[in-house]
Amino acid sequence: EIERLQMIPSHINLVGAEIELLNFENRESVMKTALASIRDNYDYIIIVCSPSLGIITINSLTAADSVMIPVQPEFFALEGLGKLLQTIKLVQSESNPDLDIEGFVVTMFDGRTRVHSQVLSELRDHFKDMVFNTIIQRNIRLSEAPSHGKPIILYDVMCNGSNNYLNLAGEVMEHNGEKRI
Repeated sequence: EIERLQMIPSHINLVGAEIELLNFENRESVMKTALASIRDNYDYIIIVCSPSLGIITINSLTAADSVMIPVQPEFFALEGLGKLLQTIKLVQSESNPDLDIEGFVVTMFDGRTRVHSQVLSELRDHFKDMVFNTIIQRNIRLSEAPSHGKPIILYDVMCNGSNNYLNLAGEVMEHNGEKRI
């Protein structure tokens, strides 16, 4: 429904892919190999990963030019962030030395809560300019859109969530110009 946008949604069958990939030689490069023949056809290929550090995530990091790291502004999320950064360093040293960290995007933010503001402040203090200026606010319409099988800009273009993501896209494009991510 959006000109020049193609999406390949995830599927429940990917649950078994983690186990199946364990038997593959070069299992961390399967996605990179699969994308190699088509990557020049696209300005951007965005791979959305689950919040796990399994072989599918490793595949995604190995195939990527850069990674945008979503961070929920909760203290337990900061602990998980440390593990993810260790995994990214491992991928950089083992299978994708060119992998860049594009930045951190704060998601599900509720400015009415002190903890969210504190975590945002800590992120900005620690990671400086690597934290995107755009913050994705908590928004019920963002939660509803996937159940209707639509991206947020088709589900409700006027909601805060759409506005947040459009601003993030603009920030990423401004930062990158013609560079791939």
